[in-house]
Amino acid sequence: MKKKISLATQIFIGLALGIVVGAIFYGSPTAASYLQPIGDIFLRLIKMIVVPIVIASIVVAVAGVGDIKQLGKIGGKTLLYFEIITTIAIIVGLTSANIFHPGSGVNMSELKQTDIHSYVETAEAQESKTIVDTLVGIVPTNPIAAIANGDMLAIIFFSLVLGLGISAIGEKGKPVLTLFQGIADAMFWATNQIMKFAPFGVFALIGVTVSKFGISSLVPLGKLVLTVYGTMLFFIIVVLGTVAMISGYNIFKLISYLKDELILAFSTASSETVLPKIMEKVEKLGCPKHIAAFVIPTGYSFNLDGSTLYQALAAIFIAQMYGIDMSIADQISLMLVLMVTSKGIAGVPGVSFVVLLATLGTVGLPVEGLAFIAGIDRILDMGRTVVNVIGNSLAAIVISKWEGKFNPQKEEHLVEQLS
Repeated sequence: MKKKISLATQIFIGLALGIVVGAIFYGSPTAASYLQPIGDIFLRLIKMIVVPIVIASIVVAVAGVGDIKQLGKIGGKTLLYFEIITTIAIIVGLTSANIFHPGSGVNMSELKQTDIHSYVETAEAQESKTIVDTLVGIVPTNPIAAIANGDMLAIIFFSLVLGLGISAIGEKGKPVLTLFQGIADAMFWATNQIMKFAPFGVFALIGVTVSKFGISSLVPLGKLVLTVYGTMLFFIIVVLGTVAMISGYNIFKLISYLKDELILAFSTASSETVLPKIMEKVEKLGCPKHIAAFVIPTGYSFNLDGSTLYQALAAIFIAQMYGIDMSIADQISLMLVLMVTSKGIAGVPGVSFVVLLATLGTVGLPVEGLAFIAGIDRILDMGRTVVNVIGNSLAAIVISKWEGKFNPQKEEHLVEQLS
């Protein structure tokens, strides 16, 4: 019997071939015209199933618990944990930028400027929103509109209310619960089928990226790329590794379990592509369904560790590039602004750029500096997406252990399946 090639290997092959094809057709619109539709189809397939899975999983999980006090306690612990970790991520990003000075000595005449007009418009719309507006927006006036717009926080809120309602009406709610359980099972089956297309999607998306920007685009900003990736690696191993160790878990064990999803997230630079599989896998690791279904989707809005780390580092990079000296007070102000602006807009395209645009203007840094790094943002986005995925997966384990609900027997069963 021929040994089956694992999904991770298939995705890696797609990644390597995409880089080769992109390099061959660098500067030619031919590669983008043929490959972009393939990549778009894959991303659309994933986005098609994300919302139904999130709604069905939360409804089933919450209806199974049916205790609003317990859910409130889990929610409070989750948001507290998210705030602590993202604050640490910001501090790590600022510290790294101050130690390595990636923006010092950069010759801006060597850099290409990329059009960021679309990001500016989105950022201006976000800047007009206050914290109160964000909180009010969590409660949807029309759940169908929230679903259509992919407004994840509003979707989560509606799903929580619906799940509690189904639990409250007892026997009458069982047919509805059975329906949502069926939807969840069907969507997870669809996820497994769509993942078979992942190597082709990765090949196309990487091919388009390399053909547009080329490897040479990294050279002038090589120090920034190395600093960002080195800092993210430090954050995963040291910060998240310490959190995992305190919780009685091993970060390398988690990374090993999620290797397929991490390679896919890195290749596509999209956390959404792995959301369904991450929810499924952390449950198999031992997390209760109601914790996995709540923590991970919520983390996509409130716990973007890689993104907040990058935003802090990139802001200081731009200040250094323009020769602006930011005092400790200025950097503390930047940290406080990022703690607010980085929350609740995960569904916005180019979220890290949008947050940076909104932040730079607030702390008095030149917004046009982002045009110099926009060309390599895709490369940086690949790294920060991996950090986001690991951070949210670990969050589900930490909250499960904090609640005393982590079931290692599930984990042992998964080890047997994988061996």
